[in-house]
Formats: sequence, C-alpha cells, structure tokens
Amino acid sequence: MGMQSNFIWMNGQLVEYEKATMHFLTPVAHYGVGVFEGIRSYATERGPAVFRLKEHVERLIDSARLLGFRSLPYSAEELAAAIKLTVTANGFSECYIRPLIYLSDGGWNLNVDAGKPSIGIAAWEWTNYLGQEALERGVRANISSFTRHHPNVMLTKAKVVGNYANSVLAKTESVRLGFDEAILLDPQGFVAECTGENIFTVRQGIIYTPPTATILEGITRDSIIQLAQDLGYKVVEQAISRDQLYRADEVFVCGTAAECIALYEIDFRLIGEGKTGPITRALQRAYHDALHGRHPRSDGWLDYVNESVAVQLPTQVTAA
Repeated sequence: MGMQSNFIWMNGQLVEYEKATMHFLTPVAHYGVGVFEGIRSYATERGPAVFRLKEHVERLIDSARLLGFRSLPYSAEELAAAIKLTVTANGFSECYIRPLIYLSDGGWNLNVDAGKPSIGIAAWEWTNYLGQEALERGVRANISSFTRHHPNVMLTKAKVVGNYANSVLAKTESVRLGFDEAILLDPQGFVAECTGENIFTVRQGIIYTPPTATILEGITRDSIIQLAQDLGYKVVEQAISRDQLYRADEVFVCGTAAECIALYEIDFRLIGEGKTGPITRALQRAYHDALHGRHPRSDGWLDYVNESVAVQLPTQVTAA
C-alpha cells in the first residue's frame, strides 16, 4: 500500500510529505495517546466528494474528548476545511484520509493535561482494503483467541491509537493462520466486531448486528443499516453467538477501509453457499452508488470538495 502524497497538513500548514515528521519523544509514539479517523473521498460526476465528512469529524472530536483532551486548537468546521484542502492540494479524486489528534509537548507523567494536542491530516490514493477479489467473493475469517476490549478497560466508542494494539494482535494471528480477517468476541463471549470492521449476519431474510455496548459505532455501519432499511430489510441489533455466525445464510462486514465485504468462510465452515450472498450484494451496490453520487442519499452523505464554502483557518495554510 503506497501512502505517498505531495502534502500533509500539520497544525495549520501544508507540509511537504518528507517533512511531515514528529519528534521521537512525542508521547503518542510511546503511550498511544492519540485519536484518529479513517475517511474516504470518491470520484463523482461533480468531482471528488468526501463521504460523511461531518460525522467523521464529529467522531474525531468526540474521541479526543473521551480520551481527556479538554480543548482543541481547531473547530469541527476548520478541521473539515483542512481535510478538503489536503485532498485538493494533493490533486486526489479517490483517496483515503487519515486525521490524527495526538498528545505532544509533554504528557510524560501519563497526564493528558500535562501536554497539548497537535493535529495532522494525511491523504493517499487507495483501493479496497481487503483487495478486489474480496469485493467479488468475500474473505475467510476465524474467531480470534484475543477478546475485544471491555468497555471499562478501554474506550470502545473512541478511535484511540492505543486501542488498535488489540486489532494488531488479532489480525496478525489470523493472517499467520491463513485467514484474511479476525472476528473478536466481547468479554461475555458474544460476537463484537472484526479488527477494523463491524459485522452483520443474515438469517431468513433478516439482518442482525451486535448491539453498540462493546463496539465502535461505525459510520459505515450506520450507513449500511439505513441502506438496508431503504431496501425493505429488517435490521435487528441483538447479541450474536459464534454458532449463529456458522449457521447464518450470509455474513458480511463493513468499514471505511473495507467498505462492504462478505465473509464466505468462518473457522473452516462455509457460510451459506460459500460466496457473496444476494442481500450482501444488494447492499454493496447501494453503498457504492451512494459513495459515487448515484443514490438518493448521496446529497446528504457526500461533501463535494470543489463546491465547498471556504472556512478561514486561524493559522495561515501554506506549503512549507
């Protein structure tokens, strides 16, 4: 995955890619004290458009507050403007966008209040996270030996940098075992989510997904639920056991990076007919139409980069 770009936005300035650095002793690298978002921009007939930008920026700010940051140097509107500026400056149409709020200049006493927040925004061209073949057929997964965070151990509603050591452990184990993705159970033994995606099952035409208590409330998850309801499907949030995965007619996962992908095999058990099922396929089509401006929900979900109203940032934005 090439992550090269021309510019990265760092604390109010567009900095050349090679110069977008932080000091070795920045606390986020040692303690994981930071929060981030994963956002995508897609090509449409009206130019590049960022998918559900407002919701992603709001969750980024919420994550920072949950982690303990009491104030940030930029508002939601200013961060949204900086994200669109980063896409434009790099000349990208379809790209992945990574904003990061991290503790800098202090905080070595494990106290967020002893440091200050810094913010960076990167963007790079990227296709499907799990590959084009995965989009067509689906991927293989297993139940991880690692458990998803207890909600009173880590913040499950915040995209905290340190949280993802849990995902790294699970994903690495699964790939080494020959699978593509890991499914993590919650502390009670029910299905929680995958390493970077929310999960759904289909049984007799009804779509089921785990409740939000122990999972990250995915923005793509919310989009898929709304699209499913638009198509006339009933969506039920309820606890799901691992054997309910095995007997499902379809299982699929969704996330900003992965988009909407079927799991055709779990723990060496074929799911349904062992391929992307009809409900998953219908949701894939609706989701991709929404991403590219071809769906009735597109106008509410897409933020067109070239049509945005300029927001004055408090710090001059120039190429360093």
